[in-house]
Amino acid sequence: MQRAVRQNAILEALGRTGSASVAELMRALSVSDETIRRDIKAMADKGLVERVHGGVLLPDLRHEPAFQKRMGQHAQAKRAIARKVASLIENGDSLMLDTGSTTAYVARALADHRDLFVVTNSVEIARFLANGRKGNRVYLAGGELRGDDGATFGPNALEFVRRFRARYAVISVGALHMEEGVMDFHLQEAEFCQTVIASAARVIAVADVSKFRNQAPVKVCDIEALDTLVTDQAPPEPFAERLREREVELLIAG
Repeated sequence: MQRAVRQNAILEALGRTGSASVAELMRALSVSDETIRRDIKAMADKGLVERVHGGVLLPDLRHEPAFQKRMGQHAQAKRAIARKVASLIENGDSLMLDTGSTTAYVARALADHRDLFVVTNSVEIARFLANGRKGNRVYLAGGELRGDDGATFGPNALEFVRRFRARYAVISVGALHMEEGVMDFHLQEAEFCQTVIASAARVIAVADVSKFRNQAPVKVCDIEALDTLVTDQAPPEPFAERLREREVELLIAG
């Protein structure tokens, strides 16, 4: 059995029961203790599972990790996604970016772009792109400041964004659901993202492959609200088929 097939089987088993012992997985997959432990370690390193003594369980997906921790998770994939997004954006373009670890990587990937018109609620993104030498114009939404990631929220932030129109909205994703679409962990983030979507001509969602397995409680939008989804690996085929049905462009960052 190939490694990817085994790991998908482990995720399917955890999806049914929430946890499993190494011995249970050995019997179910007919492989050795060493093989299962290697698979579990590789999956834990990607944030897909949580290792416990003698077994494995699904991580708590109801709560989002702290921002700095998320910046370190799937960093290579997020950098690749960010480079792909940056290749779509031209000098002089206008764009809106919501707060998120992947959109923060997008901001960094735009370091060599010039004359951008940027609207964001992220202090980190605004600070990074407000480079006088590049001629960027950066507008930061006001509102209640969240200490974890330096993002602003609330009615003032939403009203501020509604005053602008942009060519692109680049939005972060908490989870991607076959039926419900784009999901998030916080109502305020979802409301801000919805406002950004309504204010842009094209919507680009950025999500590493783990987001196809995540669960999040707040709906942002249906899949068809997206124009483009940029990810680092091909999504599960049923989800890829849903994207094709909804005419959402799928870009795989290499």
